[in-house]
Amino acid sequence: MADKKTIALFGAGSGLGASLARRFGRENYRVALVARRAGPLDEHVTELAAAGIEAAAFPADLTDLAGIPPLVRSIEERLGAIDVAVYAALPLDVGFVPAAELDAAALKSMVDIFTFAPVEVSHAVLQGQMARGDGAIVIVGGLSAVITMPGLSGVGPLMAAARNYVLTLNAEVAERGVYAGTVSIGAMLDRSTGLRALTGGGKMLDPNFPMIDPDVVAQEIWSLVTRRDRAEAIVPSLPPS
Repeated sequence: MADKKTIALFGAGSGLGASLARRFGRENYRVALVARRAGPLDEHVTELAAAGIEAAAFPADLTDLAGIPPLVRSIEERLGAIDVAVYAALPLDVGFVPAAELDAAALKSMVDIFTFAPVEVSHAVLQGQMARGDGAIVIVGGLSAVITMPGLSGVGPLMAAARNYVLTLNAEVAERGVYAGTVSIGAMLDRSTGLRALTGGGKMLDPNFPMIDPDVVAQEIWSLVTRRDRAEAIVPSLPPS
């Protein structure tokens, strides 16, 4: 295993997860695919194998916080140390709530997937990375974590907490050879499960809603992890203010 590195994709879907698997797989990374449903993961493993990329499926519910440390151990036992961890889990029902209607109960229903799980995944891989003096963690979220969007609260504050955490983490661990960064996406991902859910049954997506190829986001994450010259990226780039 010494000649290869391992990337673990937490929330590996048909959009960004597939693009990341191919992008890092081309660089000789083994790929751990983590998502709820075993069937799609197994299909993805087969597709990657046909492209010469070694991958393994790890079906798991990331809202089961107690299950994250043993999940990480199982990945490392099978594929070796996790050199790069990308957290990009997103439920189909995102759950935006106007800020004026937001209450603690609504936040509690979403906090595991948007805040607690990315922190727990980071914590689970961090000790090994610091001991080795190398590694990278990237948390992927939405643009509402960065920019105020009236009517789209709830998710935003929770993702903002994860964003604050990872930026602070990077400031603490960079001197020890570990990178932590965040990517905020302000568009619908083409080929994604979310897009298929929105357009199922012949529904049309608003033509004014921005769309982005997940390959573009995967390349941005590759650049963050390899260059380590900034801790945050927003895609697509925001227009000058």
